[in-house]
Amino acid sequence: MIEQKYKLADDLIEFIDASPSPFHAVRNIKAALIKRGFKELLAGDSWDLRRATRYFISKNDSAVIAFVTGTGKIEENGFHVVAAHTDSPGLKIKPAPEMYVNDKYLKLNVEVYGGAILSTWFDRPLSIAGRVSLKSDNPLKPIAKYLNIKKPIAIIPNVAIHLNREVNNGQKIENQKTLLPLLAMINEHFEKDRFLQNLIASELRVNVDEILDFDLNLANYGKGMLIGLNNEFISAGKLDDLAMVHAGIQALIESKPTEATQVMACFDNEEVGSLSKQGAGSPFLRSVLQRISYQFKNDIESFYRAISHSFLISADMAHALHPNYQEKHDPVNHPVINGGPVIKVNANQKYTTDSDSSAVYEMLCRNVNVPIQKYVNHSDIKGGSTLGSISSGQLDFRSVDIGNPMLAMHSIRELAGVDDHYWVMKSFEEFYRY
Repeated sequence: MIEQKYKLADDLIEFIDASPSPFHAVRNIKAALIKRGFKELLAGDSWDLRRATRYFISKNDSAVIAFVTGTGKIEENGFHVVAAHTDSPGLKIKPAPEMYVNDKYLKLNVEVYGGAILSTWFDRPLSIAGRVSLKSDNPLKPIAKYLNIKKPIAIIPNVAIHLNREVNNGQKIENQKTLLPLLAMINEHFEKDRFLQNLIASELRVNVDEILDFDLNLANYGKGMLIGLNNEFISAGKLDDLAMVHAGIQALIESKPTEATQVMACFDNEEVGSLSKQGAGSPFLRSVLQRISYQFKNDIESFYRAISHSFLISADMAHALHPNYQEKHDPVNHPVINGGPVIKVNANQKYTTDSDSSAVYEMLCRNVNVPIQKYVNHSDIKGGSTLGSISSGQLDFRSVDIGNPMLAMHSIRELAGVDDHYWVMKSFEEFYRY
């Protein structure tokens, strides 16, 4: 187990380092799936599915659903689904982002995506990554290229303490002013016009006039690593929620066909509400499951029966007990890093967990000797919601919300446990056995 858990943790870090945007994450997921025999489906094609066969379909290049078709009757065995998300909070680059200061500094105009801990973005080397849309012969189908500038190209410098004596008493961050990254110094050789587009064109080796638009974000340039006296912690960006994506994909890849259809859904835009076409609140998952059902039993009644026999594990990272802020947690239910996956419970239905679904996940974990923990919010602190409750608006699955315990959630660099990552992957493998 020891060798396996460290190998899995190293593989997770490698996956995160290679995935500076949701587009890169999905590209890497697709490559891993294809390598293990999964066949790509296109939404606009007619499907001809076979039993006990591996498939995947993507949406907007930033979400993907992979599945292994079952051997049994779809209406009696249903779907076993794990869901996670590919996006993380951060800074996105606005259109025409170049801003000049005294004809000496070049800054980038950015906006905040999701609930990032903004202070962690200061004084760090930053790169740029995402998707670029280019001209094509068909205006309805632009060409998509992925950009990953693999060097520290930008930084958001703090103001010196001599100019802000109150900085250590809680600094107010003005998003439109203090969060703008410094990109370059301007000199006589500097081309001001369309600087970023020229940089993109150079990186992608295309003509600048081919560039129509982009979805680009800043990314932490530092690599992830194992830390701690015994290498027990994983320190990396985007653990929320690429750790759950990685564990789910690995479990599905290793799964064997069963009577039920096994599914791994990786959605985008969870951090901003999930209501995009590639988010958990869209019909994406429902449409895919319905098309699978119709391939084997072509009537709506069979699909509804399949849903009644289905189960969803909504996998999104959870809050671990913080050693410096113990008062922020429930006095009894406060999970710790490397104590096992966490079942999330909320009386106001921010999570889908109930006693039935919690029991299902706990039995799965017991089968493979995986410890579990419970999480509820401190009663005076409002928590967030996640994929499970949002997906329930499209599919009335039995569902449990789980995740691995972590610290520094939504920081540019987060902290999780090596043991937990191995354990949650084993729990998903066990789920896919049924």
